[in-house]
Amino acid sequence: MKRREFLKGAGVAGVAAGAAAATGLATPAIAQGREKITMVTTWGRGSFGVHDAAQRVADNVAAMTDGTLEIDLKANGELVSGTQAAFDAVTSGQADAYHAAAYYYIGQHPAFAFFTAVPFGMTAQEINNWIYHMGGNELMDETHEEFGMKAFLAGNTGTQAGGWFRKEINSAADFEGLKYRMPGLGGKVISKMGASSITMAGGEIFQALQSGAVDGAEWIGPASDESLGLQEAAPIYYTAGFHEPGAALEMSINLDKWDSLSENHKKAVEIACAESNAWTYSLYLANNGAALERLIAGGTRALAFPDSVWDAFGAGALEVFEENMSDDLFKRCYDSFRASMSATSGWMSRAESAYTAQRDRVLGG
Repeated sequence: MKRREFLKGAGVAGVAAGAAAATGLATPAIAQGREKITMVTTWGRGSFGVHDAAQRVADNVAAMTDGTLEIDLKANGELVSGTQAAFDAVTSGQADAYHAAAYYYIGQHPAFAFFTAVPFGMTAQEINNWIYHMGGNELMDETHEEFGMKAFLAGNTGTQAGGWFRKEINSAADFEGLKYRMPGLGGKVISKMGASSITMAGGEIFQALQSGAVDGAEWIGPASDESLGLQEAAPIYYTAGFHEPGAALEMSINLDKWDSLSENHKKAVEIACAESNAWTYSLYLANNGAALERLIAGGTRALAFPDSVWDAFGAGALEVFEENMSDDLFKRCYDSFRASMSATSGWMSRAESAYTAQRDRVLGG
């Protein structure tokens, strides 16, 4: 809306508000230039990091728009329940937006995986490089527009842990027959290794792990996992995983709703999501180290997968990618993703990685 039109509308709204006050009638929100986005999430209210990311978007939008755009945040179970229900609610118009991880929706299209994480894929910084500067945003738009949505990065968990197990993983054969909670293409990889991959919302993991409905589970990392109490359900924690090296979260909005927003409100949403993306990543990095120390002090065994298991993960990942290459959109996402990752990691390994290695050597870690 142009400034002159806005001011003219504000004057009319002021007269209407005065008349409403004089007559005792409430002024409709639309007459005050107010808009609301009902946003469902796949996170339980209070879930460390992920729910915080969604709340951060809502709070920032309210602050930047002086409350003229409200994001009515509905945690998992408050309007709809489960990961798929959030997608369905937005595409059907039951809700206006969701905050979730796009890879939950590889059943709709496998290309969604690239906008959260793929096996042996990008770190948080690398996915930001791709989305913001190297063609990823255009592919993100294309993928979501097929389902009537507009999406923005709106959080990142950083590198995720390999997950919780009841017994050690000493070889790839130890995955045979395991029921393991792992969404996305990572779940497809462990299926190649003989495991049954299961997708469930975070709030369901503890009960499933404790009851034996699953044999193991990955969630996010030490801070989030500790907050769910997963250390009480399994004793062994693999601290590095192949499946989500920098898991992005997104806010995805019904395209009709997006098109109805004013330009100022659209920009507020875009900026709020970008700020939450950076803020959430630092939140995880600031808390994971201390959380891991507490877990270990409490009896958790923190282990690393042997190289032979990493090799099996890699072989499975290549198979999964190849199986989807016949899909044009998936292939274009893959090619763009790999080109961006190669271009940026070359410099980062020579500069940032080399620096941190020398810093830790000189200062003693």
